[in-house]
Amino acid sequence: MRDQGHLLFESDAQFAPPWRELVFARELWPVHAELSDLPESDRIAPVLAALPSELATLDDLVLEHPDTNEGKALSVFCRKFAHPLRAALKARGVRFGAAAAGAPRLHIFFTDSRNGFLGLADPARTAPWPMGIARLKFPREAPSRSTLKLDEAFLALLSDAERERLLAPGMRAVDLGAAPGGWTWQLTRRGLTVTAIDNGPMDGALLETGQVIHLREDGFRWTPPKPVDWVVCDMVEQPQRVATLMADWLARGHAARAVFNLKLPMKQRWRAVDECLGAMRARLPGATLRAKQLYHDREEITVFAAV
Repeated sequence: MRDQGHLLFESDAQFAPPWRELVFARELWPVHAELSDLPESDRIAPVLAALPSELATLDDLVLEHPDTNEGKALSVFCRKFAHPLRAALKARGVRFGAAAAGAPRLHIFFTDSRNGFLGLADPARTAPWPMGIARLKFPREAPSRSTLKLDEAFLALLSDAERERLLAPGMRAVDLGAAPGGWTWQLTRRGLTVTAIDNGPMDGALLETGQVIHLREDGFRWTPPKPVDWVVCDMVEQPQRVATLMADWLARGHAARAVFNLKLPMKQRWRAVDECLGAMRARLPGATLRAKQLYHDREEITVFAAV
C-alpha cells in the first residue's frame, strides 16, 4: 500500500520466507484476523475473540504500527495498550515466555487506534525487534555514525550462532574505504584486527588501540598479501562496481566472507539489486548471499556474502 508503511498480500505459498531473506521489507508474518472498528470503550474483548480458543501459550506480545510520520503517533497508544492486553491474556490462562517454549508470537499491527491486523508467527522466522527495527544507540567513542550500519548488519544478516562463530576475537579483517573508522571501530570492539584501506585520515584513538593498521591505498586496487577472515566495504561508488569488487575478493580467496553496501539509484532499485546479486551468484555458485535495506541505512542495501 503506497505510502502506508505496510503491504497486505495473498500467496499460495504454504510458508512465508524468514525475515532475514527479505530485502526491502523489515518484517513478515501471516495474518490470522483483521481487526475493524474496535470500540474505544473495550478494544480488548474483540482482540481476545479473534484468537484461537485453544491458544494456551505465547512467546511474546508485539504491538506494531506503520513506520510513517502519521503512524509514529500510534507508538504511544501501542505502549499503553500493551499492558492491559497482556494482563487480559494472562487472565484468560495464556502463558508467556519461558513457559511457552516453541509457542507463537502474537503480533498486532495497528493502522490506527481502531483498525489493524492480528497474526500468530513463528519467532524463529520473524524479526526479534518490533516492526523489524533494531534501534541502536550511537556509542560516543565511535568515530562516525556509520558504525551503526555495520552493527545492525551483523544483527540482521547473521544469526546469534553465526555471530559467535564468525566474529571471533583474533580474526583478521580488511575495511575498504575505512576513514574515519566507523566500520573499523565496530570490528575492533569484537576483538578483530583490521587493515584499514583509505587515502583519508583515520580516527587517532582507533589507531592507538594496536588493532588497526592504516594503509593509504586505493580500495579498488589493493589486495591483502594473505587471505583474511573478513572484508567490509562502505565506499560511495556504483553498486555494480562494488558488487564486482566483492565477488573478486571472495572468488580469488582474498577473504572468506564480506559485508558491503550497495548505493542504489533513485529509480529501479529492485532492478539494480537483482542485477548485482544475480551477477554475484553467477560468479560465486554455492555462496551464501543475504541482503537487507537496514533501518540505519535507508538509501542503500547491505549484503552479507560467504564462500
